[in-house]
Amino acid sequence: MEETTLAIHSVLYLLIVILVGGMIAGKVAAKVKIPDVAVFLLLGILIGPGLHLISEPSRSFMNQFILVLGATLILFDGGRNIRLQSLKKVWPTISLLSIPGVIITAIITGYAAHLFLHIPLVFGFLLSSIIASTDPATLIPVFKQVKIRSILRETVESESAFNDATGSILTFSVLAIAVGTSDLSVGVSMLDFVKVALGGIVIGAVLGFAGAYLVSHVVIGFLRDYTVIGMLVVALLSYLAADMLHVSGFMATFVAGLIWGNSSDFGLHMQEKEMEIHHFSENITVIMRMLIFILLGSQVDFAMIMKYLWGGLAVVIILMFVARPVTVFACALPDRKAKWTWREMLFMCWVRETGVIPAALSGMIAGRGVPYADAIASVTFLVILITILLQASTTPYAARKLGVEEANT
Repeated sequence: MEETTLAIHSVLYLLIVILVGGMIAGKVAAKVKIPDVAVFLLLGILIGPGLHLISEPSRSFMNQFILVLGATLILFDGGRNIRLQSLKKVWPTISLLSIPGVIITAIITGYAAHLFLHIPLVFGFLLSSIIASTDPATLIPVFKQVKIRSILRETVESESAFNDATGSILTFSVLAIAVGTSDLSVGVSMLDFVKVALGGIVIGAVLGFAGAYLVSHVVIGFLRDYTVIGMLVVALLSYLAADMLHVSGFMATFVAGLIWGNSSDFGLHMQEKEMEIHHFSENITVIMRMLIFILLGSQVDFAMIMKYLWGGLAVVIILMFVARPVTVFACALPDRKAKWTWREMLFMCWVRETGVIPAALSGMIAGRGVPYADAIASVTFLVILITILLQASTTPYAARKLGVEEANT
């Protein structure tokens, strides 16, 4: 009984320290006009290895639960904020960036990781799969500070939401090869990738539509009074059902969010609950960002960071200045209908912050005791910190210089 009480006190203490610190860090971030996740990371370093106020191991149940829960809710919200009408305008670019684009980024960065970190190629690809996706949780707050042309903003936001799901599927596909539970065969790996992705899409679509139907249908929507709770259940159930069926839980929860957020397109209306849904989603995703990034910062091993510093910096440079431009131009140029300008494509190249989902995936890999997890965690931390501090903080300047700001009317 005493052990149970101590465990409860420990969890409550951890949550209180992170949430109180997170609120203060959020105010600081707003004051200095940088993304809050960067300050959350720095706070984690301060109260973890700095002041030793928290010390939650990456393999603990608490840490793993927070990572899965946070990634699930953030992905659901990312899908919920995408408008299907907007996707129709630039779907070729978004489709290419979100699937082959992630693979292109992973291949280029994976070879760089193998070369500069001196790790086996398959683990280089594991690292690159984790950091290949961009971050809607970082991009969306940044775009609230600077008005970008709507079609460009919607494309970048949609890509960041879609490619999180793709990156998670690719990560676990490569992980299966790395730990020997899947064959090292391009054909088999691609088939597994498609099966896992399509399975997640089907489950997410079915559960997302069913949930929206039960809370919004004029006659059968008997759960209308519990719309927000129903939304939370759909997000978690989509992940759980897909994961138990060995398909992508992250893709399922993302698609469920997409269906939920566009329910009016299917004749299911939630206008009277829209404000309530918005406030709940905004608060829960902020809490999840606090928990994920402050915990990530608190688990930084500076000895490992220094061990992989120069190799890690080389990987970051290749990711930002080689892999991302190659990916953008390879995926945007074929979309003749969108008629992207060189300035718009250069802006897409610069806006590729790494954030919540890579942080969560890195933590999950570390929690499983995968070989070279220390290198993967160290470089993931460097990528997140550098891209957020350098790219996210200079996005307004880049938008002005490239002339992609939306004209004031």
